[in-house]
Amino acid sequence: MTFDSEKFKKALGFFATGVTIVTGTSPHGVPVGVTVNAFASVSLDPPLVLVCLDKNTGCLEAFCEGEWFAVNILNENQGDLSSMFAGPQEHKFKDQDYQTWDSDCPILPDCLANLECRRINVFEGGDHVILVGRVENIEHADAGRPLLYSQSAYGRLGDA
Repeated sequence: MTFDSEKFKKALGFFATGVTIVTGTSPHGVPVGVTVNAFASVSLDPPLVLVCLDKNTGCLEAFCEGEWFAVNILNENQGDLSSMFAGPQEHKFKDQDYQTWDSDCPILPDCLANLECRRINVFEGGDHVILVGRVENIEHADAGRPLLYSQSAYGRLGDA
């Protein structure tokens, strides 16, 4: 029996996820970032999260080799930002405001939450790598609505 990867991809598309932009710094000190919807909490004690990155991601080395990364959890109005960071690496930060905390990873403004993480492990996961980090710093909004992704499209809570 041949496995139908397109059917698998379509089935997974029915699982709605939040949207994040994972940011870091290249070995040359250049800010990097990529849109990621494969994000999860792993543990509360210690505070651990994971993100899954496609092995074809242009900035993969920065995340696998770097000590730090940040997870920026997007609000419902940040679809354009998500689309920009889903594209090619060059010029993502050209006109993008950001700040840095202890790690020098870009922290994006207006997100629902920003998590600064120390990388503790990288695992192979088929055509992806699984990056596990310990959350060292957190900022979050008092309230807000997340950007969602399902069936290859952005959505909002309450959308039919």
